[in-house]
Amino acid sequence: MNALELKVPPPAMAAVVALLIYGGDWLWPAAWLGTAPTGLVLGVVALALLIGVAAVAHFFQVGTTVHPHCPDKSRVLVARGVYRFSRNPMYLALLLMLVAWSLHLGWPGAPLGWALFVAWITRFQIRPEERILAQVFGEEYRDYCRRVRRWL
Repeated sequence: MNALELKVPPPAMAAVVALLIYGGDWLWPAAWLGTAPTGLVLGVVALALLIGVAAVAHFFQVGTTVHPHCPDKSRVLVARGVYRFSRNPMYLALLLMLVAWSLHLGWPGAPLGWALFVAWITRFQIRPEERILAQVFGEEYRDYCRRVRRWL
């Protein structure tokens, strides 16, 4: 399983899960459930974009990599802005986009997709990143991990 670590780009995994949720809705429609109000869906999308853009902007401001397959090339530990609340706001933003998509579709099985995304990203992306960042930044990173949660 280690062969999968840091291999699948997180946006690609989010797209796969979005397709699985769409497929589930297509195969087992729950029209009786209805969809969420458009305002709620757009609000979740806006929150996801706000978090995601802010997270990427912090990386660009300090001149470190946002490439998810190269955490060893990180030059600065970003611990401000949205990174004070989540160690992984970019992945949180992707999860919120999946939530918005699910609310739009109204398929009650969608939380299974969210769980799949969280489990996959945690196992094959976040944990390997954490091992590498602990090597790169040492005690500074371990202290950050004690102060800030992995997701929220």
